[in-house]
Amino acid sequence: MASNQLKGPVPPESAVGGGSGGGSEAFGKKKDQGVLDARVQSAAEDAEWVIMAQSGDTRAFDRLVTKHRGKIYAMIQSMVKNDADAWDLSQDAFIKAWKALPKFEARSRFSTWLFRISHNVVYDWLRKRRVESAGELNEEIFDASLIESGAATAPRQDKRPDEAMEQKELRGQIRDAIGRLSEEHREVILLREVQGMDYKEIAEITQNSMGTVMSRIHYARKKLQTYLGNEP
Repeated sequence: MASNQLKGPVPPESAVGGGSGGGSEAFGKKKDQGVLDARVQSAAEDAEWVIMAQSGDTRAFDRLVTKHRGKIYAMIQSMVKNDADAWDLSQDAFIKAWKALPKFEARSRFSTWLFRISHNVVYDWLRKRRVESAGELNEEIFDASLIESGAATAPRQDKRPDEAMEQKELRGQIRDAIGRLSEEHREVILLREVQGMDYKEIAEITQNSMGTVMSRIHYARKKLQTYLGNEP
């Protein structure tokens, strides 16, 4: 599978600016609306392909796999810490999704449903192996050098060597800090800050209440601040 480029973090719901910066606030609203519109369009595209796949169109399901496999693989690899196991579990998740697709009733987004299947696959695997709640974050999620150089979102490579070194060190610190979180806290922080999902989606994926998700994200953020030496 080829890893798709991941979407960056979505600003938290509480990040509403105050004061008299009317222009900045308007720009922020337009940007948030653009993100929302893109997600709505993506979900509508998924819904169309799902209907086709449920009718037996395997090419439509292939499109769904191609679209979502990068994010699914990246999430699983970050949890299980092994490339080969991540490939196998990703394949298993899509096979289960294909088999369960006739029962999918679109009560949630297809992507949310797919992440929930992946969540179950990973936790079944972890339970069987009695893995301790520790691990490392896949550095590829933050590694700009792995983005296609011609991609529209590829960053400019014009930083000084000392700046590039500082960023590499920061990525390593973030990776190590997230790796010190428990599996439950690592999963919600990755879904929130890397995948950009909202609390409701994370609750559906992890099969927890909104309160539990919010509590875990808050705890994970506080722990990360402590690990990174940025505790207020």
